[in-house]
Formats: sequence, C-alpha cells, structure tokens
Amino acid sequence: MKAFVLCRMAPGKEAEAVKTMRSINGVTDVYLVFGGWDAILSVEADTIDKLGSLITVRIRGISGVSGTETLVTTNL
Repeated sequence: MKAFVLCRMAPGKEAEAVKTMRSINGVTDVYLVFGGWDAILSVEADTIDKLGSLITVRIRGISGVSGTETLVTTNL
C-alpha cells in the first residue's frame, strides 16, 4: 500500500524531524513544502494495518510533528 502523509511540524524542530522521517523504514520520500503543511511524505507498507502503524506510531511519534493527514492511494 502506498500513501502520502501531510505533516505539520513545530517551528524550530523541522530539521531534526525531517532527519528522523528519512530514517524510517517505509518512508520513501520527504518533500518540504510551503502552505498549510510543512512536509509531504511518500510512504509504503505491505498491509493497511502496517501502514496505520507506520503513521500513528512512527511518524506521529516524532518529536516536532504536530499533526498529520493521510491520503491512501489506489490503482485504478
């Protein structure tokens, strides 16, 4: 399963949070953006349960991440 995770980060903690994000198995890309979100992560996992754990435990558990929104992709 693939998804995009939109992340908000606490001011001043972006650099360390991004470094941690890039080290997580399952995070394939991290893009810093301007606007309502601070970063967009491309993530992959074998199942929806593993994807959920990756996001709720690993990504949301990063110091400096203050919010996320997940966009799960599909193949049509």
